[in-house]
Amino acid sequence: MTHPYLLLSASLLLSFGGCNQKQVPATAPSQTSAPATAPQQAEPLQMGAEQLDLYLPALQGKRVGMIVNQTSTIGDTHLVDTLLSRGVEIKTIFAPEHGFRGEADAGAHINDGNDPKTGLPIISLYGSNKKPLPEQIKDLDVLVFDIQDVGTRFYTYISTMHYVMEAAAENGKEVLILDRPNPNGHFVDGPVLEMDQKSFVGMHPIPIVHGLTVGELAKMINSEKWLKGGVQAKLTVIPMANYDHTMPYELPVKPSPNLPNAQAIALYPSICWFEGTNVSVGRGTPTPFQLIGSPSYQKKDFSFTPVSTPGATNPPHKDEVCYGKDLTNVEVADKIDLAYLLDMYQNSTNQEKFFNNFFERLAGTTKLREQVIAGKTEAEIRASWEPALSNYKTMRKQYLLYPDFN
Repeated sequence: MTHPYLLLSASLLLSFGGCNQKQVPATAPSQTSAPATAPQQAEPLQMGAEQLDLYLPALQGKRVGMIVNQTSTIGDTHLVDTLLSRGVEIKTIFAPEHGFRGEADAGAHINDGNDPKTGLPIISLYGSNKKPLPEQIKDLDVLVFDIQDVGTRFYTYISTMHYVMEAAAENGKEVLILDRPNPNGHFVDGPVLEMDQKSFVGMHPIPIVHGLTVGELAKMINSEKWLKGGVQAKLTVIPMANYDHTMPYELPVKPSPNLPNAQAIALYPSICWFEGTNVSVGRGTPTPFQLIGSPSYQKKDFSFTPVSTPGATNPPHKDEVCYGKDLTNVEVADKIDLAYLLDMYQNSTNQEKFFNNFFERLAGTTKLREQVIAGKTEAEIRASWEPALSNYKTMRKQYLLYPDFN
C-alpha cells in the first residue's frame, strides 16, 4: 500500500483547491522504513493542530468556522486563541455535544451564545440543529474540525464531523481536519452497524471500535460517499507526526464529563451499550464508566449509589442502591468484553425490563438483544459479527495515515 505521506508534495499546502481530499505530508517514517510494530519514538508526538506551518498558509485570507471544544488545545492554549493570535479570521465557533467548554450532561440541549473570552458567536450542533445550516456557513470559506475522539461508533463527535462535512459539501465550503490520536485505535471489534439502525449514535456501517483517527475516518466517509446524496467534501487532513496505531495515548483533557480517565475510555466500548438497559454505568459517581450495576442485580458483594453531580444531574437510578461490579482496576483487553453484558442480564431479577429501545441504536443491530435473551455464548455472538467485521477491516486498510497495529 502506498504510504499516504508520500502522496502529495509540500507545495500543495498553500491551497485547498484541486482534488476532493488531501493529506499533507508530516514528519514520519518513509514507507520503506515504517515498522509493523510500535517503534521507539525518537521524536515527540505532534498533533495536527500543533503543526501550524502546515495549515496556517491555507487559512490566511479565509473566513473560518471552528468546530471545537475543550479538547482543542495546543499545549495549555485553546486553538481558537492560538489562531486569533496568528491573525486568522475566525467568524464562528460550532460546539458539539457537551458544549464548547465540555461541561454539559450527555444528551443535554446546548444553547447558542457567545464566548465570553473572545466574543465570538457559538452555534450549537447538538439538539435540534446537528448540521450547520446554509445561513450559518454562507459567510465562511473553511470549516476547521479539531476535537478529540475516543474511537467508538457511538461517541457523537464523529457524527458531528459527518454533518459538518456534509454541510460543507452541499454549500461549496472547504473542510480542514486537524488529526488527533485514537486512544482505542489499537484494535477493531464489534458488530458492524446495520443501516436500518442509523442514528446520531451510529451513522456509518462501521464496527463499534473502528480503529481510525478522525482524519482517517473523514477520508473513509468522503471516499465511500457516505454523505447524503453521495456528495464529497473538499477535504484536507493535517496528520499527526510520529504517531502509529500501537501507541498508548492518555488524553490530557477529559473528552466529556463522564470519561474522566484512561480506564473509563478503555472500558467505554464494552459498557456504553448498558445505557440502553436498566444498568447504571456509574454516572453520578466519582468513577463513571468504571462501575456497572442495577438495583435488580442478584449478586450483592459490591454496591454504589448514583447521585446528582456536575455532568450527570439526573443519572439513571439516582439515589438508588445499585449492585454490580467495580471495574476501576480491572485489566482491559484489546477487545469488546461481552462477559459484562451477559452476566448483568443473566443475573437480573427484572429481565423483562432489562433492555430499552435505545439498545439497538447503540449496538447497531437487532440481533444482539435477541442473542443475549436466547442465552447465546460470547463465542456464538462474536461469530455472528462475521463476515461484515472482516470486510470492514480490509476496507479500513485503504484509509490509514499511520503504521498499523498489525
